[in-house]
Amino acid sequence: MSVTYVGSGPYCYANSLAMVLGDQAPPTAVVEVLTGSPYGMQLIGGRLPLFDAFGWDPEIGIDAALGLLGWECEHADGGTAAAALDRLRRACEDGPVLAGPLELGLLAYQPGSGEAVGADHYLVVLEVSDSTVLVHDPQGYPYATLPVDAFSEAWRGELIPYLEQPFRMRHSFTRRERVGPEEALRRSLPAGLAWLAGRTDVEVPPGTLGQAEAAERTAQLVEEELDPEVRTLWQAFAVRVGARRLNDLAACLASLGLDTGAAVAAEQGRIVGGLQAPLVAGDDMALAAGLRRLAPTYERLRTALIADEGTSQAKGTPARRS
Repeated sequence: MSVTYVGSGPYCYANSLAMVLGDQAPPTAVVEVLTGSPYGMQLIGGRLPLFDAFGWDPEIGIDAALGLLGWECEHADGGTAAAALDRLRRACEDGPVLAGPLELGLLAYQPGSGEAVGADHYLVVLEVSDSTVLVHDPQGYPYATLPVDAFSEAWRGELIPYLEQPFRMRHSFTRRERVGPEEALRRSLPAGLAWLAGRTDVEVPPGTLGQAEAAERTAQLVEEELDPEVRTLWQAFAVRVGARRLNDLAACLASLGLDTGAAVAAEQGRIVGGLQAPLVAGDDMALAAGLRRLAPTYERLRTALIADEGTSQAKGTPARRS
């Protein structure tokens, strides 16, 4: 049996998107699944393993979720810090702004901050004065403030590899079509299958591997002695967000009646979540074994979703509109 997880976790862009959409937002679990993040694993550049789809990043995911839910917004980035802050100030006059990715390590109100480490983060900007920026940070800091110069340094995001231009923001959110959570999830399935199959229309760094290959190679890296920086990232972030994504995917698939796929996703969530204890304990043998159990599940999930969809169509089950 799969039990939906409710609690804290690093869902920064999903939570931020839910905040800017307000009372018209679906549950954050649905937002996360609509981004496409749960559909795979990638080993970026042959070095950095993350439990999200091959070639995926939050910028791709946020736009995908917005489109599936029938929303559109204005995008802005680039230019000088002063020009970006002026844009942000004016945009906040019309409503909350989704800002990011920012450098998590430079958000001074968070304990342990003070150094850029290439950790990406998203938050909601509420107001910009001459001296401070007021934000709702989904990491657990409502109404947090930063001096404008400190905020702009974090917002520059110099060490975030997928950020093409600094000072990225989304604002002026408008709904062009009313799409309920169930219909949005159904519309997202072809993209989910494409992620699992390995998309060829996304750019990745040389040496990047996906799905089973990523899991198998990561198991080898564990056996060869995992990079300490990667181990720290996994302990603090990657494993727990990966397990939560898969648990949410299982719940969303079950809500559509795609029970075989839901069962595989729930199994994946258990495997990924089960990596946390050996990871912290330094039991690399168990950690590598868990990754090897995970490796074949990605193809199993893809096959299950194809079969589930075929069964639904054979029964004449309509995709319901909400």
